[in-house]
Amino acid sequence: MTGPGGQRSVVVGVDPEHPSRMVLAWAADEADRRRLPVHVVQVRKPVAREAGWPRLWPELHERGRLLRTAGEHALDEAARFIGERRPALQVSARLIDGDPAEVLNRQAGLAVVLVLGSRPLSGVRELFHSGAVTLPLIAHANCPVVVVRDPEHITQQSAYVVVGVDGSRTSQDAVGYAFEAAALRGAELRALYAWNPSRLSAADEYRAEQESRRVLAETAAGRRVPYPEVVLKHEVVRGHPVAVLAEASKHALALVVGTRGAGGFTGQLLGSVGQGVLHHARCPVVTVPGPVGPGGPTRGASG
Repeated sequence: MTGPGGQRSVVVGVDPEHPSRMVLAWAADEADRRRLPVHVVQVRKPVAREAGWPRLWPELHERGRLLRTAGEHALDEAARFIGERRPALQVSARLIDGDPAEVLNRQAGLAVVLVLGSRPLSGVRELFHSGAVTLPLIAHANCPVVVVRDPEHITQQSAYVVVGVDGSRTSQDAVGYAFEAAALRGAELRALYAWNPSRLSAADEYRAEQESRRVLAETAAGRRVPYPEVVLKHEVVRGHPVAVLAEASKHALALVVGTRGAGGFTGQLLGSVGQGVLHHARCPVVTVPGPVGPGGPTRGASG
């Protein structure tokens, strides 16, 4: 999304039923760090007319009017909250009718980052409720998508950002974003490679671990040059990627992953591991889109 003069912005999608100040706060703080405007978007599905019941149309029209009024009020409150938290920010807000995933994908076309919330529901219910919007956006958005379920953690130890690495092109892009995120926060960067050594001989385990360390080093090579102030830590950890990343996220400012991996962290567009990270991570999760082109995910229209 572009603001006045074509300036890119941080776009934040507001849940019309359960607006979250934590999501708004994250978006406001990120925009302040990047010195960008914030654009708040709420999407409302139009109230459908029942073709066989014309006598209900006035009631449906009134219901739609009330929902729009409530949505506009929620947007005003969101803009006010952001303005009070970060008075220097330029804030705009818009209520749009349509399918949430499609509308937000269009709004994200020229955004620096798209920020969403996710209510902590149980297992399958969460996947089909919030995932009905979140997963399609992660798969098709042209910009990084941030899912905020838990706040950034401020601890007594050195603050850090975590990034999952598997050697794919997308994980390279994720590392690039993670360096920038760490620099903006004055934080360290932990680059993690998770692997499961089960059914490997001792010799094979050694070779696999050395290969993992090589991948880590090559993935970060050249990407740290613009951010010499960021302390980088390479970590090869044994275990399932979801468990490893969830554990690392407990005291992290953010967890960064790619949307398309090499069968490691994210599988396909967002496989079982990627969905597991979204469900179990204890900090904001940033998903960085894969390359556009042959073999890469198809991107939605921008604008």
